[in-house]
Amino acid sequence: MNRPKRLPSVALLVLLGCGRGSPAPAPVPEAGQARTVDSLWTLGTRYFDQGQWSRAQRVFDQMGPSLPPSDERYLRLHFYQGEIFFVQGNQLQAVREFRRVADEQPEGPLAADALVRAGDAYADLWRRPELDPTYGSTARSVYEEVLSRYGGTAAAGRASLRLAALAESFAQKEYKNALFYFRFKAYDSAILLLRSVIATYPRSTVVPDALERLVRAYRILNYQEDVKETCSYIAQYHPDPAGPVRLCPKTAGPGAGESGSR
Repeated sequence: MNRPKRLPSVALLVLLGCGRGSPAPAPVPEAGQARTVDSLWTLGTRYFDQGQWSRAQRVFDQMGPSLPPSDERYLRLHFYQGEIFFVQGNQLQAVREFRRVADEQPEGPLAADALVRAGDAYADLWRRPELDPTYGSTARSVYEEVLSRYGGTAAAGRASLRLAALAESFAQKEYKNALFYFRFKAYDSAILLLRSVIATYPRSTVVPDALERLVRAYRILNYQEDVKETCSYIAQYHPDPAGPVRLCPKTAGPGAGESGSR
């Protein structure tokens, strides 16, 4: 005789979905995802500290979408990515990452350093003074922004040093432009640039040479009053006997230096 079929147990009915009004089982716990992000962060920072930039970048790219802005590692991740882009030669992408850190949390612990690094990335794009100085000018503006926003900090001190280095590059560029006019005997144009170098960048290493060229140009054009005025400045600020003061009448006698190259 056939036995009656057994009805499914209550537990089996639930598993089969008969209790449709009950909530679906939760997916993998979020704690598991957090552990994944944590492990990726550990791995990525290890690669970063070891200078394995490509590996670090791949790990950071993998974990980035899972890291909310509220996570304290969020901006540090972008700072690290900025450093990686910088090292890899992608300075403009580095600027975007550094500015993101500085602008999204301007009072944060990384903001001032990130802004300095953004200036560094622009400055790195202007390595040769004879090239278009647009990136150099932008770097200067960023460093000045650091001084304005974070004056008195260590980052501001670094920005001041960077500004001094940039000033030297700008002085060299302007001096080379003056030499171009000098060589082609466009002395009045050369004079304007030489005076600008001396007035704008008085601490530059090119100033003694600029003063020497200035005296020579004045003498060629017979601007005697300008020679006297310039020599007075030289005697006060550049009295080194081996420097431009040797061209001045009071120390080297009338006509000194006129036989030199022009």
